[in-house]
Amino acid sequence: MSKIPLPTEPPRERAFMVGVELSGKPGLLTIDDSLRELALLADTAGLAVVGQTYQRLREPNPKTFIGSGKVREVRTLAEDVVADVFLFDEELSPRHQRELEKVLDHATRPGEGMRVIDRTALILDIFAQHANTREGSLQVELAQYEYRLPRLTRAWTHLARQAGGGGGRAGQA
Repeated sequence: MSKIPLPTEPPRERAFMVGVELSGKPGLLTIDDSLRELALLADTAGLAVVGQTYQRLREPNPKTFIGSGKVREVRTLAEDVVADVFLFDEELSPRHQRELEKVLDHATRPGEGMRVIDRTALILDIFAQHANTREGSLQVELAQYEYRLPRLTRAWTHLARQAGGGGGRAGQA
């Protein structure tokens, strides 16, 4: 009886890529070339690309960047391929990212939050993985903090009104 060796590496996260082609915004690459490049970046970051789609838009949806129908389609496709991460080819605003995380959350694994990341976050992650010197690591960490700061501004607003029974009247008679 031969023994099958067990894998020693953790399983790779499974990424579902979403591209957007904005009309009136000329790009250096076609949407297909841009998604191929994004797939190479994902592989470098240690992600396994399990699916992709794209949408042509005149302008981004103010709430979710892509249209509501495409959001539902992305969620369904990601459930079919059991994706862990949604990877967007365009840079997402903090609002777009927050709204997409709300809508796409629990798409494949109920009880676990789905990550929505864009090309910029992916590139910063690659730099962080490959920074070899202390100075390089600190520079990448600073860039990551600067990128994440606007995405954290409303993270704790649910605590804003929890002043307690006194409402700031501590020490007054």
